[in-house]
Amino acid sequence: MPPLPALVPATEWFWKSGADGILRIQGCDDCGTLVHPPVPVCPSCRSGAVSPKEVSGRASVVGYTVNVQQWLPDMKPPYAVAVVAIEESDDVRLTTNIVGCEPAEVHIGQRVRVTFEQREDVWLPLFEPTGEPDETRDRVGEPNLPAPRAPLSPRRFEHDAVLSGIGRSRIGRRLMVNPLSLTTDACLKAIADAGLTPEDIDGLSTYPGVSAMGMSEGGVTSVEEALRLRPTWINGGGDLPGQTGAIVQAMLAVSAGLCRHVLCFRTVWESTYRELRLGGMPGRATGLNTEWRHPFGAISAASWIAMQASQYMHRYGASREMLAAIALNGRANAARNPEAIYRAPMTMDDYMSARLVSTPFGLYDCDVPCDGAVAVIVSAADAAPDLPKPAIKVEAVGTQINERISWDQGTMTHEPVVLGPAAHLWTRTDLTPADVDLACLYDGFTFNAISWLEGLGFCGFGEAQDWLDKGRRIALDGDLPLNPHGGQLSEGRLHGFGFLYEAITQLRHEAGPRQVADARTAVVSTGGGAPGGAFLLRRADS
Repeated sequence: MPPLPALVPATEWFWKSGADGILRIQGCDDCGTLVHPPVPVCPSCRSGAVSPKEVSGRASVVGYTVNVQQWLPDMKPPYAVAVVAIEESDDVRLTTNIVGCEPAEVHIGQRVRVTFEQREDVWLPLFEPTGEPDETRDRVGEPNLPAPRAPLSPRRFEHDAVLSGIGRSRIGRRLMVNPLSLTTDACLKAIADAGLTPEDIDGLSTYPGVSAMGMSEGGVTSVEEALRLRPTWINGGGDLPGQTGAIVQAMLAVSAGLCRHVLCFRTVWESTYRELRLGGMPGRATGLNTEWRHPFGAISAASWIAMQASQYMHRYGASREMLAAIALNGRANAARNPEAIYRAPMTMDDYMSARLVSTPFGLYDCDVPCDGAVAVIVSAADAAPDLPKPAIKVEAVGTQINERISWDQGTMTHEPVVLGPAAHLWTRTDLTPADVDLACLYDGFTFNAISWLEGLGFCGFGEAQDWLDKGRRIALDGDLPLNPHGGQLSEGRLHGFGFLYEAITQLRHEAGPRQVADARTAVVSTGGGAPGGAFLLRRADS
């Protein structure tokens, strides 16, 4: 069975409140605001007087997915995972399972009521259909967010730095090598590419630092021990605006005068990690990304983001053909990329007939776990004339969070924490989407790229299916070439840094047969459900 939530003082009351058949949600004793998951203070009035409040247990389905992938040995698919909004508040939602009907019968707007299932010392709130007519309250999590904050001054720290060097290790499925060897290979290549020596490097920056599950090589500590660079400044962590938030941190350090040349790196070795069976089944689930989802079999981001996709498709009338356009474009581009893992041609029939993972996502909607490392050098802007290759300037970054950092409580129409940084980007430049020559947009799932296309303003909310023109608009010779390297869907899941590597390669005009003609500006986005971030890049001579 899926892991049960850990019973800790802050949340034990929620997981045990179903013993009497009553659903309880945290509420503010002063202003009455309900909030979920529980937090120490009321987010509306900041009062610390909060306590469990009884609610009706009635709700509406606002996002769902039928999970088909066997993630857990004792939880047999298919099963329906859903986000339900409680009757008392559109802003209070639970990720749960819909029971009492066939998974295929679950749909948005469906009226449901709570039923509790006891497992050991936990009462899981599940929901079953009431049989009542669908709720018209089927559109929550609106995409229209507050306007980003205006810049504090005309000065842009972005213009104090350039991207001076890039390096990449080999990429592959199950390379069965030490991940630190991939990192050092990419790092030394990037240093040489910038015309520097290791002794020139005075800063190190990475995402996410020390991490399990094949998601890093060990962070700054491991890389410094291997290369002995003696930096004056270091950075590593996951609470950043996307994976390339490590680049933003490096730019800030250069702008502040802490460093002159910062080595930024990102390594994944998920395929080898899984092949070596280094991960075991988790114990009790804790934390925002596990406690409130894993007990219901929502183990993968495939299920989490699929629920946003279902709300989008319900609201805007989009079909899987929209998602297919992203996948087919990526595969067509990967055919021109000798480093891509999947280069074989793919047709619409291939896409549609592939096995489902978590509706509406099939196999080709999901990125490809792989082993590989990417490194990028951030240098002071005045180093640009001495570089052996064209300097790439960062015209602007988008970093603002203006929605809840949540998979189920905030925006439901698009990938979470995309729309804020996407809008923020354009407040820091005079350029507009019409000035962009190519886009390298995060595609952990096909729907992620849709969210970025709309969030960045290349088309309006809900307009992507028509705007894509069956993929013609994003083709290599289209109006906005998208992911010329194949993206993570076909090249491999380098977890964000691969997009920056490709954008720099394109702007240097070094992309060979996949080169976008006369590329001078590029937009790059990374994230994948955590806080996202965006870059607008341009050639220094543009």
